[in-house]
Amino acid sequence: MIAARYQTAFRLYPYEKVTDQEASSAVRHPVVIIGGGPIGMGLALDLGKKGIRCLVLDDHDGVGMGSRAICFAKRTLEICDRLGCGDPMVEKGVVWNLGRVYREQEEIYNFNLLPEGGHKRPAFINLQQPYFEQFIVEQIREQQAAGAPIKIRGQNLLTKLEQKPDHILLNVDTPDGPYQIEAEYLVACDGASSPTRNMLGLGFEGRVFEDNFLIADIRMNADFPVERRFWFNPPFNPNETALMHKQPDDIWRLDFQLGWDIDRKVELDSAKISKRVSEMIGKDIEFELVWTSIYTFRCCTMKDYRHGRIFFAGDSAHQVSPFGARGANGGIQDIDNLGWKLAAVLDGGAPDALLDSYHDERKYGAIENIKNSSRSADFLTPRNAAHEMFRDAVLDLVKDFEFAQPMVNSGRLSMPCTYDASPLNSADALVGGPTRTRPGSPLSDAPLSSGYLLDHVAGQFAILAINCDAPEVFEIDGISVEVHSLSGADDSEGHLAERYLGRSGSALYLVRPDQHVAGRWPAFDADTVATAIQKAIGRE
Repeated sequence: MIAARYQTAFRLYPYEKVTDQEASSAVRHPVVIIGGGPIGMGLALDLGKKGIRCLVLDDHDGVGMGSRAICFAKRTLEICDRLGCGDPMVEKGVVWNLGRVYREQEEIYNFNLLPEGGHKRPAFINLQQPYFEQFIVEQIREQQAAGAPIKIRGQNLLTKLEQKPDHILLNVDTPDGPYQIEAEYLVACDGASSPTRNMLGLGFEGRVFEDNFLIADIRMNADFPVERRFWFNPPFNPNETALMHKQPDDIWRLDFQLGWDIDRKVELDSAKISKRVSEMIGKDIEFELVWTSIYTFRCCTMKDYRHGRIFFAGDSAHQVSPFGARGANGGIQDIDNLGWKLAAVLDGGAPDALLDSYHDERKYGAIENIKNSSRSADFLTPRNAAHEMFRDAVLDLVKDFEFAQPMVNSGRLSMPCTYDASPLNSADALVGGPTRTRPGSPLSDAPLSSGYLLDHVAGQFAILAINCDAPEVFEIDGISVEVHSLSGADDSEGHLAERYLGRSGSALYLVRPDQHVAGRWPAFDADTVATAIQKAIGRE
């Protein structure tokens, strides 16, 4: 029998006995999600807003302790806007665009992650993961009150699963004992150690990086700048690296590279950590240790993200180094991709084969993240003398030679994935179209006369008709596609034209429910658009 054993920051879904536990036979649910972290709850919110019945099973009853993930990228915030919880995240979070890199104590390089204007959201916010999860669950509660079919069951532990031809049979343990349910589809969002993955005997492909890093979250009142600050070989951590970020509530995240051969118990001693912190921030600054942890990391991925009726998302599917903030941000992109496809299949508007494209697209995204993450890790922790020589040469050059700046890799930060090879894309027919909005890419935001572009295109298929004629609504085989007609009058700052128009001065975009471009053309043609829609929902 499961017992409460998890210390929570926010107890958001305490255990309650439900009728499924006393049913004479296993009750079937369209979608069961294993894991109540930001990935699982984000998927539940997305499905619920689309009217899809879903159930979250979590082995604890709220949000866990410790800040953990803190850097949430612009694309993640845009997805959260679509889900209805972006505003409180940005209001609570620490907004930043600027990063600085130091060698010892000398600044050698700085960068702005969002130097251009015309975007609703910043490049990044820093926000402790418990708050991020809390805002998602609060939005779920609002949606539940409005009738969204989302259920959350805390202290419900999956202990066994069995795939059948048309469903999955799940054994679940609770404080009141075990029971069974069925799921048409199951999504494992249960983290790096994924019990679901282990039950299926599945593993990872990738590599472990031989290094250790100490996280110290401290509370202090200090006038340090609100920016990402990274050090190579600082005097307070010789021959290693260090990182400083500000979080809400006067909490600061400090990271110290420790090396591979360490005594974890010694390094986690609070007196030793406090000494490290004082040497970094200054011995006259008072602080309080809030949370500490030592981590190692892997860059790895499952071979397949779909196994019959079971899908894997977030850390259960892939893992990267923490440098670059690719973990949670990549996981949110996973569920952004999967949610609309599950809804389309369960509503009968798309074939089951559409779900195969989840693996195609998000495995592509994970490999891209792993490649960038591995390069960051190799720069920070050189594997051999040649790697170390390259890193040191770059650091020697970067202050005086601009060409070396892109080579500095203190953790290349998360960028949204463009699905260039997606089977759902139509050929790019917009001559001279901007690269940033090619088929497969996420829409680039732009200010309009009435708000921002992404606020108008969210959650369903849509057509953007810019400087060209198109019907108000386009319908095909039961799919109604809203058309947004835009012109120069909507684009007073010129960002829309810069980001979307080709040489002809007009453009028509087909946009998926996850705000990725499915196809683009110089003008509207009913047959062409109809074919593209069929392809984008897996009917072709």
